[in-house]
Amino acid sequence: MLAKNTSYKIILDICEQIGYKFTHNKKTDELFKIAGDIINKRSAVFVFDEIDKLEDFDFLYLLSEGIFRKSIILITNYKEVILNFDSRVKSRLTPETLEFEKYNMRETEGILKERINYAFYPEVWEEEAFEIIVQKTFELGDIRQGIYLLKESGRIAEDNSSRKVLKEHAEKAVEKLENFSIKKEEDLEEDTKLILDAVKSHSGKKIGDIYKVYKEKGGKNSQKTFQRKIAKLEQNKFVSTYKTGGGAEGNTTIVSYKK
Repeated sequence: MLAKNTSYKIILDICEQIGYKFTHNKKTDELFKIAGDIINKRSAVFVFDEIDKLEDFDFLYLLSEGIFRKSIILITNYKEVILNFDSRVKSRLTPETLEFEKYNMRETEGILKERINYAFYPEVWEEEAFEIIVQKTFELGDIRQGIYLLKESGRIAEDNSSRKVLKEHAEKAVEKLENFSIKKEEDLEEDTKLILDAVKSHSGKKIGDIYKVYKEKGGKNSQKTFQRKIAKLEQNKFVSTYKTGGGAEGNTTIVSYKK
């Protein structure tokens, strides 16, 4: 989905999936009309991952209006993204939220053990080394990071000509992850630095107010892109956010700088 981050690219991909090849020099609406005519002969389920990364949501309006029998599944790490939908999209969706809770320790261990069975020879992993990876993965709350740690531990063991993945190999893998997963402020892109400066000077304010400060400083990004970059800054532990509800203005997001 990262490569298909606009409505045009998404509709183009739908055309390819249903076997329509004559897409050259056709606009989004024209492509969707053709795709809709084909899809409406049947029923369809649309699944979109990482929707918080998208640049626009016009495709949702097209799907909700133009496809008669359908289900639309939207997957995101940031459920507040639905607040960014424009009114014409919101009025046509009747969303039901299914929230996946964070894996507990036992579930994390089970998933990683299954991956080891797929990728490694039996009894290659020292138990203490595996426990280190399980613990770190649980702390991070990200199975993808855990799979990376398994792979990196194995690579380090191989580089050391070890027949087993030992505790020290797992510890080096964790250390490498920590060194590279969190960016330094000087490594940020210039526009992201501008966003961080706006947060620093207005820490604890509403995200909309900080966006106005960012624009006053010369920021060029749309509000949607700004919100995605705030989420990325939070992932890299530069800022923290929390939702607040109620009051005359309804729900909003508070953004604070993490010193």
